[in-house]
Amino acid sequence: MHEIVVVDYGSQYTPLLARRIRELGVFSRIVDSKRFEITKDTKGVILSGGPQSVYERGSLKLPEKIDLTNVPTLGICYGMHLLVESLGGRISAGSSGEYGATIVELEKDELFEGVPDNLKVLMSHGDSVLSLSDDCEVIAKSSRGIVAGIRKDLLRGLQFHPEVCHTEFGKRILANFVRGICKAEGDWSIKVLEKDLIEGIKRHVGEEKVIAGLSGGVDSSVAAVITSRAIGTNLTGVFVDHGLMREREADEILSILRELRMNVRVLDAKDLFFSRLKGVVDPEQKRRVIGEAFIEVFEREARKLGATFLLQGTIMSDVIESGSSSGTSDKIKSHHNVGGLPERMALKLLEPLRQLFKDEVRLLGKSLGIPDGFLNRHPFPGPGLGVRILGEVTPEKAQVLQRADRIFLETLRSKKEDRSSWQAFAVLLPISSVGVKGDRRSYGYVIALRAVDSSEGMTATSHEFPWHVLKEAASRIVGEIPQVSRVVYDLTDKPPATIEWE
Repeated sequence: MHEIVVVDYGSQYTPLLARRIRELGVFSRIVDSKRFEITKDTKGVILSGGPQSVYERGSLKLPEKIDLTNVPTLGICYGMHLLVESLGGRISAGSSGEYGATIVELEKDELFEGVPDNLKVLMSHGDSVLSLSDDCEVIAKSSRGIVAGIRKDLLRGLQFHPEVCHTEFGKRILANFVRGICKAEGDWSIKVLEKDLIEGIKRHVGEEKVIAGLSGGVDSSVAAVITSRAIGTNLTGVFVDHGLMREREADEILSILRELRMNVRVLDAKDLFFSRLKGVVDPEQKRRVIGEAFIEVFEREARKLGATFLLQGTIMSDVIESGSSSGTSDKIKSHHNVGGLPERMALKLLEPLRQLFKDEVRLLGKSLGIPDGFLNRHPFPGPGLGVRILGEVTPEKAQVLQRADRIFLETLRSKKEDRSSWQAFAVLLPISSVGVKGDRRSYGYVIALRAVDSSEGMTATSHEFPWHVLKEAASRIVGEIPQVSRVVYDLTDKPPATIEWE
């Protein structure tokens, strides 16, 4: 099976890059520069971006074993800087960086076959090419005249990120490299992945018992179904009702899980979670508290069942944002099932979806026969409303947010807008605002509404609902919830923001 090797230099987008290659039907694997090696099946190499500068002392370098004269290689951002430096060029800190949407002008090249001469791309850099060796050509420049693409023989470099959805024709550019320049054949598929995962789970677990931490979300449910296919009755699902679900969602989730013939135990742990969250306001501490409370419940149940493994629906975006995908990547926030776990656990972790993104998980779920209606539900964080209540979490705040969130989603459904965005939800802000209700002064909570468009959750744009839909949702929330005085709408993309507020 042909493969493309992705060398990880710490970019938040490195796993997304590998996943884009899989979309082309070509297997990809991620390695760090010190563990780099190629096999007879390796058809090309991609050097990822990263947060370092190539001229800094101690910065990561090209793999010692790489032969740039013999294997097609594409460098992206930091990866391009490494290629430029290795070819005798120079990189320096620019007077100002380029971040976000940027226009680039392209020259004729096999890498840009079928791509317009002018593109809107995602840039994210502070360093630029100062000079190139004589035998290296410029094949792209930004509107500010900064080198955005280079070529020399089998080597290509790009200053921008083709792997993110906000770069126009990014998939075509990667396809031109992987299928065109590298001549890699597309012999990888979701069915191949499904088979490999089931066999891997069988080997890893053996005859031991597993409990599944079920949140009712797509990720944990798909993880449970594929693990059930691998080990059958040795899997028991545990659904923890922590009081931070959407209104009436716990009952809906249990109904769906039982339709999937999952063996599910329901545990009411509301008092435990609210007591542990009392006085906690820092987002990172909040996620750790929630993660530790989950583990405490799961370990107690595991002792009763004789289980030694805890199955989690951890996916790649959780890993990336928790800073666990690379030794050089930055931590954005600790997800409760990654950076929020206690250091010592009695249970061994089983995370079969750890290398996949949200839309890949949905494709896997479809392959497993899970109904589309369940797979296409809006993503919901494992810590639930705990990370949508900014500041201290209390039962009263949870109730207010549950009602606001329900009204928002009801309004979207009534206007047939509930499927127009990838994710939509409400957030309770840690401030109060003056209002007027019934000719009397009111002083209540502020609710922020948030909706985004995305595919894998690594990047997102704010969704543009019709104005009258937002106005109706805001009017209902303020009118039907006495504790709320004001509603605002979040227009921020990811990056620079994250999708969730905490």
